[in-house]
Amino acid sequence: MSELLLASALMVDPQVYFIEPKDGDTVSETFKVKFGLSNFGVAPAGYNIPNTGHHHLLINVDLPEDLSQPIAANENHIHFGLGQTEAEITLKKGTYKLRLLMGNYLHIPHDDPLFSEEIIIIVN
Repeated sequence: MSELLLASALMVDPQVYFIEPKDGDTVSETFKVKFGLSNFGVAPAGYNIPNTGHHHLLINVDLPEDLSQPIAANENHIHFGLGQTEAEITLKKGTYKLRLLMGNYLHIPHDDPLFSEEIIIIVN
């Protein structure tokens, strides 16, 4: 029985999500973002380890159209290639759409892309 439970636990789909902020939160211009991840590992960019990746924070942009290409690196696509699971970021006052997208060791989304639900926050 325990082998069956272990096998079923290994087949659970990975998930990436925001621990904070939450959808609808109002935050100050500098705030902490905490990334949640289950059934998947975090590894820095450059380390080709199966079932791992690193976080990318998408700000006010949709998912990339071509998920077979490296994720852009600019003010709307923030890379956490050192394997960070939280960060302090600063945004000007306004309303923002945020989404997390995992990238592999080359900053390319995985074959089965792993991304969070989009949240909306207000920076006050």
